[in-house]
Amino acid sequence: MLALWHLVNLLYIYLSYQTDLFMKLKCVIWLFLPFGLFAQKNNVFTNTGDFAKLQIAKQTMYAGKYIKALSLFNEIAQNQPKATNVMFYQAQCHYFLKQTERAKTILLKARAEADVYPEVHLLLGKIFQGENQPDEAISEYTAYKMGVSPNEAEIQDVSVYISQCNKSKSLKANPVNVEVTNLGAEINSKYDDKAPCITADGKKLIFTTRRPATTNSPMDIEGDGGYFEDVYIANYDTTQKKYTGADEIPGSINTDAHDAATSISPDGKQVFIYKNDIKDKQSRGGDIFVSKINNNKFKTPEPMGKPINSSYWEGGACISPDGKRLFFTSERNGGFGNSDIWMVERISKKEWGKPVNLGATINTPYDEGGIFLAPDGKTLFFCSNGPESMGSYDVFRTVYENGKWSKPVNLGFPINSEAKDGPLTIGANPRYAYMASERSGGLGGSDLYMVDLKDYALLEIDFKAKVSDGLSIVRGVVRDGYEGYGIPEAEVELTDLNGKVVGSVISGENGDYFFTVAGGSNYTITIKKKGFKTITETLEVKKSEKETYTLEKHFLLKK
Repeated sequence: MLALWHLVNLLYIYLSYQTDLFMKLKCVIWLFLPFGLFAQKNNVFTNTGDFAKLQIAKQTMYAGKYIKALSLFNEIAQNQPKATNVMFYQAQCHYFLKQTERAKTILLKARAEADVYPEVHLLLGKIFQGENQPDEAISEYTAYKMGVSPNEAEIQDVSVYISQCNKSKSLKANPVNVEVTNLGAEINSKYDDKAPCITADGKKLIFTTRRPATTNSPMDIEGDGGYFEDVYIANYDTTQKKYTGADEIPGSINTDAHDAATSISPDGKQVFIYKNDIKDKQSRGGDIFVSKINNNKFKTPEPMGKPINSSYWEGGACISPDGKRLFFTSERNGGFGNSDIWMVERISKKEWGKPVNLGATINTPYDEGGIFLAPDGKTLFFCSNGPESMGSYDVFRTVYENGKWSKPVNLGFPINSEAKDGPLTIGANPRYAYMASERSGGLGGSDLYMVDLKDYALLEIDFKAKVSDGLSIVRGVVRDGYEGYGIPEAEVELTDLNGKVVGSVISGENGDYFFTVAGGSNYTITIKKKGFKTITETLEVKKSEKETYTLEKHFLLKK
């Protein structure tokens, strides 16, 4: 136990860094716990100033201020060169900053010491796992388990990491028949590019990037030192057969803080945004916002509000093609793990029903996120970092059939890898999918990739490709027959030749409507609006083998 003057000195040093009263009171309680709880054999500090600084550095790191924390750990290391716990925290900061090689060098040095902080093995295992060295990773995870209690190993999910390593070996031994191609420098940058999402017609691709928009773009100086996130958009060039001209999305989505897109609606009219800005009361803690298009520009994002947003973290959303269901991720109570997938049904234009958890078939004790609902309205792609992953996050698929969700299926290698993979997005023509991945060989930390699905049909239950992909698009605008303006909230219903309703939507604020249906069939469209005469017409919806067929049909309602 420290002498009293050491306690006083430590209290003074530590409180001098604290501005929050609660933290100061917490510090007083912490000081009178047995010092042995914070010591690890030869990692005991005799310098009380270094010990206090270590606690401050750890708090700084846990707050996401990795550069500032690393500077403090480096100062401590000068006085404690053989303290492997300090080496671990140095390496952890580099790891969070995606400086993996620097982290690995420090960890290997720490591992060579006689008294090794167990977490050195844990982090080194994660690095080996990400480098596609599963056997080396398993060896490190086993060493970590031997150095801690069973409870500590369980808390750190070491058994899950070992399962992931074995899953990686199994999936790589049986790869799926796809070709994964980097989208190249026209879309990707040397910075993080992630969270791609395309419209149902495949004409627009939006994504989140950390590239600088200008030479004066702000940076997250105390965090990871990178530029703040912005939302970009690229259009599909039918001549070049690829997405080109990536640039900031037009309108008012991007700010000086982090702005991350999580999806675009199938019709391209809405973008769902994740915001977590401590300076913004509406987004503090992580919430979902939506930006709607007006005159080809996206308006300032507005919070989704309750019951979708809550006092807990919400990480993103996507909407069904008919606009009646919203899927979102949340850490609220009532789930099965950390982040779960929830669904909510629309009651009216501005009101949503009670959120429902998708259940234990989909959600696990681990993180589920990166959600995308395919244009068929029943195939949901999501990311999970549980034991069925190859490592970090993998992309999974589940299908809503006969009133329930099917057991999720890992999309396999090489769609998934040992690195962080996903989210994945796909259009009405499912020949190609687009995804983000942190796998090696890219232009930056995370890149966008195209997946050729010619021989691996993601929208078929058995993954077997058929002659026709089948989905086509019906879209248009309902207008006033005299004034010519778009009519919002008109009821638009599509039925097949047997009278079965295959889709029903409410026209948007500009009178627009949108459906994805099976091509090669005739349908009856009925449009109703109080005060106007009902319109009923037959539509011939064709299909195309090469690209998504789109039927654009506008209607004039008369009183």
